Amino acid sequence: MKSALCSRFFILLPWILIVIIMLDVDPRRPAPQLTSRPYFSPHTVGCGGSRVPLRRSSLGRDAPEKRNESRPPLQPEPRLPTIYAITPTYSRPVQKAELTRLANTFRQVAQLHWILVEDRATRSELVSSFLARAGLPNTHLHVPTPRRYKRPWLPRATEQRNAGLAWLRQRHQHQSAQPGVLFFADDDNTYSLELFQEVVARPPLGGQGRWVSGGYIPFVHRVHF
Repeated sequence: MKSALCSRFFILLPWILIVIIMLDVDPRRPAPQLTSRPYFSPHTVGCGGSRVPLRRSSLGRDAPEKRNESRPPLQPEPRLPTIYAITPTYSRPVQKAELTRLANTFRQVAQLHWILVEDRATRSELVSSFLARAGLPNTHLHVPTPRRYKRPWLPRATEQRNAGLAWLRQRHQHQSAQPGVLFFADDDNTYSLELFQEVVARPPLGGQGRWVSGGYIPFVHRVHF
């Protein structure tokens, strides 16, 4: 008899516990809120709603000591002297082709001013339009060679070179002294870029030509205008 009652009790015990748990739960009671760790955003809201990153602080850690090191001031780069290239030219079938070759070289040289002097009474439309598209600081001059100087045994382009020199003197006569390099670049010559680097770096002999790795430069002068 006792064994039958015990077996029935153990059979009903789980169901009794389930009923007690269900009666203990109140559906109207609000569920407890889960506590979470605080979240700190690495950004803050700036003007206009933009997100601005926060600066890291050294709280809680040892801030590195600032070294009182005095850095030497940056030395300004030396200013390159202006290179004035005087080029006499005259009208002929290959004039534009040779001027184009010179312009392609001069465009790769820093601080270069091209003085182009035509051997004629007026400026030609061909050279004027060419210089307008050359993309170079330039000066366009013109002076005709007198007929009596057009002899095979006489030097050529003398009047044009003198006109370029006169323009330089007139331009710099009321200015403070400025270093510059002057040379005569004929339009039928080809020049290497190494030539201009050596002209700026090494002072040439005044009034004489000189040999450099790029070729021979006639009448190179380092002057102060």
